[in-house]
Amino acid sequence: MSVQHLLVAAEVPAAVHVAAQQAVSSYALTSGRLWSFVAIGLGLIGVVVGGLALARPAGRLGTDTGRLGAGLALGTGLVGAVAGAVVVAASGGQLGTGGGLAGGVIGIALGLTGVGVGGLALARSRRSTT
Repeated sequence: MSVQHLLVAAEVPAAVHVAAQQAVSSYALTSGRLWSFVAIGLGLIGVVVGGLALARPAGRLGTDTGRLGAGLALGTGLVGAVAGAVVVAASGGQLGTGGGLAGGVIGIALGLTGVGVGGLALARSRRSTT
């Protein structure tokens, strides 16, 4: 068996694999896309709750909801960023194949933003109570 024959035999399964990856419909909800939506949702919850904790450190009842909101923003933002990173790692590295790469990157960005906003809210709530 020649070296050229071995190289051709090794390239055929790779080409079939790429063709099979690109056969996913643009509107199909694959597991990668589903988990990227989960990561985006968690990151977005972290950003919104952290923003609310920054805007209103004391709740309507006068309790310290800023610290609770900051903790919730930190937690959901961190989980969203980690979920986005897992989706990006498992996506295969190509856009448009249904692996959720773009959504995973957005999930990481929103999750890290939620962690940042939650950290600011936590620092503000600690400063205002002491």
